[in-house]
Amino acid sequence: MAPLLKRARVFRTTLGAAIGLALAFAALLPARAAEGTEVFADPSKIAAIGGSITEIVFALGEQDRLVARDSTSRYPEAALKLPDVGYMRQLSPEGVLSVNPSGILALHGSGPKQAVDVLKKTSIPFIEVPERYDHEGILEKIHIVGKALGVDAKADALAAEIDAKLKAAEKQTASIKERKRVLFVLSMQGGKILASGSETAADGIIKLSGGVNAVDGYSGYKQLSDEAVITAKPDVILIMNNAGPAASDDELFANPAILSTPAGAARKVIRMDGGYLLGFGPRTADVIHDLAASLYGDQAAD
Repeated sequence: MAPLLKRARVFRTTLGAAIGLALAFAALLPARAAEGTEVFADPSKIAAIGGSITEIVFALGEQDRLVARDSTSRYPEAALKLPDVGYMRQLSPEGVLSVNPSGILALHGSGPKQAVDVLKKTSIPFIEVPERYDHEGILEKIHIVGKALGVDAKADALAAEIDAKLKAAEKQTASIKERKRVLFVLSMQGGKILASGSETAADGIIKLSGGVNAVDGYSGYKQLSDEAVITAKPDVILIMNNAGPAASDDELFANPAILSTPAGAARKVIRMDGGYLLGFGPRTADVIHDLAASLYGDQAAD
């Protein structure tokens, strides 16, 4: 055991105490899980990491297989009864392993990387589900989750149902010619706007709902200068609820740059639950319907 303890001390120094201990713990476990696993050999006790993953498992009617969820998995309400292993981007390997899962089903982007590496080094099968912020990406997630659980027929049926709902929701804004420019504000730290560029969930849902992302030229999230905010000329500001401290209307429209935009002049802001808005799961067709109605009112055909 002496060499193992020495290695644990090294890990604590380089990666922090929590990750170091997790690596030491993983070293005591059986052989590494097979890479490229697509189907769980034993899908009876699954830890679901990622809100949309948990929603899909419930939508498939396979919720009895779940032994844990992450903190972003807050829908449906029944999911809250499951043990919470932490925020999907700040996982503790010990927390996930403590529920003794027979498999881990995790949305791409789960982390930190060191924690995920630890989990992948255990004998517990780890299946990562890709995340794409578009119509086809949602269907892909459903098929991958269904295959992992061995319920392909159920997944085919659910994907067909969701596909039809998404197509109907997207048709709401098909005939609208003048598209609203939408600025998604993630935060306003120190009065500075942190906004969504391309290749983000916010960008994807804005486009699916018939809007135009008011900022482009970069991917991910970026702090904008006042000039960039004014140049973006948003018609609407989109903000998440229930995702940490959100800027109030007074704070938002007191910002000189925001006030200089069409959205500021009209005091036009849309607030939606963060998990609902950006989940890209079974409820996304409803999100498109709601956001399109907020953007275009009666112009969005039912």
